[in-house]
Amino acid sequence: MISVVIRNKNQDQALAFLLKNLTERYINDIGEIIVIDNLSTDKSEAVSNQYGAKFITIKNFSYGGSANFAVKQTKFPIIVMFSAHSYPVSHDFFKLIKLKFNHNPNLAGVRCLHNPNDYTNFINKINAKEDPNKSGLIFSGSAFSKQVWEKFPFKEDVATFEDKEWTVRVLKSGYEIDFVESIFCYQIKRSKKQLYFRFKNDLVGNYQLWHKDVSFFKASKGFVMSIIRLIKGFFIDFWYAVLKYIHSVRFMFNKPDKF
Repeated sequence: MISVVIRNKNQDQALAFLLKNLTERYINDIGEIIVIDNLSTDKSEAVSNQYGAKFITIKNFSYGGSANFAVKQTKFPIIVMFSAHSYPVSHDFFKLIKLKFNHNPNLAGVRCLHNPNDYTNFINKINAKEDPNKSGLIFSGSAFSKQVWEKFPFKEDVATFEDKEWTVRVLKSGYEIDFVESIFCYQIKRSKKQLYFRFKNDLVGNYQLWHKDVSFFKASKGFVMSIIRLIKGFFIDFWYAVLKYIHSVRFMFNKPDKF
């Protein structure tokens, strides 16, 4: 069976939709559902209880730390990780994951499909060794082996990309990570504050894992290009707002016949 782990913070509506989806469409494929919650102040706990999910609170959140903590709560050999704002789509989502693991005992994890990067690498058969970033594990929307995790827990001192760091490490140890044709949706609208928080973590993560350094020139160039895009975007939006207004006025005096 499969253990489903959901990382959540103040997303009770999205969490409710995900749990409704899991319990109505996939209940025969899932052994347990665990919600790892980071001090939510909304109705997340009540929603979890409503759908029979195990609700566990984690206070000191880190990406790798929360993943390790979540896995310790599970009791089945295959673990599927979701964020509350994602959900499976294809009817055979979990069945295909099970088949992949059953057919390959050397499999450490599988990456499901949800965006153009996934489909491009999947169709072009670009494996995780060639591109660990776009073909490796991704949280959420991946499954991994608990047995392999016991040998290689997620690192807790990385700012982000704990999934990609784990991918590189297990591949070097001789395990495999593959795509699976299980389709899911990742649906979230981040605030400017959340995007800034993500930017800071990505900056550190890109340096730690991919060794992408930042110079004063690169930082300044990025700032200038952001300002240019903002100005360009303003004038483009303004221009099309004017065009829409003109077209609306013209329409008032030149309406077509009604059907």
